[in-house]
Amino acid sequence: MYEYIQGKVSELTPASVIIDNNGIGYFIHISLNTYSSLSAKEHAVVFIHQVVREDANLLFGFFGKSEREMFRHLISVSGIGANTARMMLSSLSPAEIKDAILSGNIKLLNSIKGIGAKTAQRIVVDLSDKVGKSEISGEFLLSESNTNREEALSALVMLGFAKNTVEKVLDKLLKNNPLAGVEELVKLALKSF
Repeated sequence: MYEYIQGKVSELTPASVIIDNNGIGYFIHISLNTYSSLSAKEHAVVFIHQVVREDANLLFGFFGKSEREMFRHLISVSGIGANTARMMLSSLSPAEIKDAILSGNIKLLNSIKGIGAKTAQRIVVDLSDKVGKSEISGEFLLSESNTNREEALSALVMLGFAKNTVEKVLDKLLKNNPLAGVEELVKLALKSF
């Protein structure tokens, strides 16, 4: 319902902000990332995600649209509620979470308070396609080289190579030659093993 709330920052804590907009104070739950972005500001624009439950009408606020988008991805995963997603965004930046999801770094996600191993695996499985296609860090991630990387990765994993090792090799190859095709990536990767 709400896209953003703009106004005077009348109270700011690491977990919440009160934005005064035309004499109405909106209590908004925030992450530590948003807190650090708002800490030096008198006036702010906070992008909103509204959660309506039987017993509460909550506003979650974000300094940028990319953080809100990541929050929405996270709460779409079974077992992750709004507060857990906020905790994740307080522990890691949206870009770090995106990188962990795309690289399958379950250990990093598991290190966040409240995220167990199964939940971390579910996050990676459920969101790897979504964050790969979304605009989290301001750049469109589903590029030709990213598609080629994924196809080459799939082919090499099917050949029996460890996924983590293959990912590192492909990332190095794409850094040197971002326009490499799938076949070329697979051949170069096989030579480097």
